Amino acid sequence: MKETYKQTLQSVSLWMSKNMTARLSLEGHCDERGTNEYNLALGDRRAKAVKDYLVSLGVASGRIDVISYGEEKPVCKEQSEDCWAKNRRAHFIVLIKAGK
Repeated sequence: MKETYKQTLQSVSLWMSKNMTARLSLEGHCDERGTNEYNLALGDRRAKAVKDYLVSLGVASGRIDVISYGEEKPVCKEQSEDCWAKNRRAHFIVLIKAGK
């Protein structure tokens, strides 16, 4: 995992510790290359890796849901390495409003 991602996830962990009622959904995404089955598995592994890192920082596992969309929800539709890189991501959705 890249150091910049770790810094972002550390910030998310801190936010979660300050907002104890908050829950997250982690969406795993990937680029369009590969089969649908492979891409769904890859998106799942990506989201689970992020969840595992957050749990290692002290966020309760039960506060984080994981779903994979594979290649189904791209943020970029061009066929270039820059575009594919944007589509390989884990996306956070806040499920329950933050509060103490």
